[in-house]
Amino acid sequence: MSALNVAIPSKGRLQEQALAFLSDAGLHVTQSRGARDYVAAFKGVDNVLVSLLSAAEIADELQAGRVHFGISGEDLLREHGQAEDRIHVVEKLGFGRANVVVAVPRAWIDVSTMADLDDVASAFHLAHHRRLRVATKYVNLTRAFFARHGVAGYRIVESLGATEGAPAAGTAEAIVDITTTGATLAANELKVLDDGLILESQAVLAASLRAVWSDAARQAARAILERIAARALAKSAQIIRVRMDHGVEAALPALERSLGAKILSRSAVGNGAGEASILIPDANLTTAIALLRGTGAQGTVSAQRTDYVFAPDNPLFAKLQAKLAGQ
Repeated sequence: MSALNVAIPSKGRLQEQALAFLSDAGLHVTQSRGARDYVAAFKGVDNVLVSLLSAAEIADELQAGRVHFGISGEDLLREHGQAEDRIHVVEKLGFGRANVVVAVPRAWIDVSTMADLDDVASAFHLAHHRRLRVATKYVNLTRAFFARHGVAGYRIVESLGATEGAPAAGTAEAIVDITTTGATLAANELKVLDDGLILESQAVLAASLRAVWSDAARQAARAILERIAARALAKSAQIIRVRMDHGVEAALPALERSLGAKILSRSAVGNGAGEASILIPDANLTTAIALLRGTGAQGTVSAQRTDYVFAPDNPLFAKLQAKLAGQ
């Protein structure tokens, strides 16, 4: 596998959001045989194969090392056995947010915590001579979470359809499911336990540490991650330009140290034409300008947005390289 293989969701809202994220970073997906093609590429980026798969398949392919990068839900990666020696989360993407939760019938008014559920499970077994049933698609996450809370008197019923309907249908007493607003759970007369949050999930860009990372694949990964990092940096900061008046030069280290600034360039101070270009996080822009004024900056200080800021270091790729070096 010499080319870099990137897997993205093949359909639905997650695909739309993934394509929008990539496009925003200048990584435009092209499908040579049309929208029904499940193999694509990034326009202008060499040695990259883009595969369109379901989000669950992407989690499996990352685990197996058959793709290098994949965009999938954090819930699916965890459920499919994410481990630090197999999967590296490169970046959390901020979309596809949902919670994996434990929910029980609203009619269980005395059940609000996992400890209460454990009590109910014990009483249920005594009354019905069988274990309380929990319907879910998240078998591994459920077992691990219940074990952490000391709940043992239950059995899992794997859900193949609408999990939230299981209690009403009589196929389970409780559920573990994913929810965004909780409206579907409420419509099915279910409530989330107070301490029943298993995972706050969102879409992530993940890398497989089991894949074969050729030199070509690494170079393609560097190009992709540079675009993503440069776009993220540009969206969170502004470039200010300030004349190098008396005292400004001495203030630059303080800007870097205390305000997270990056000095992009500076010209020599001589006839008053010297200038510095400084990248400032949005949250610190006003403070930075006040500091510059306090050190003697007299001229106009301009601030502007830019599409990309390609910093000398690439933290996303550096972290990936470190992970790969440890394998």
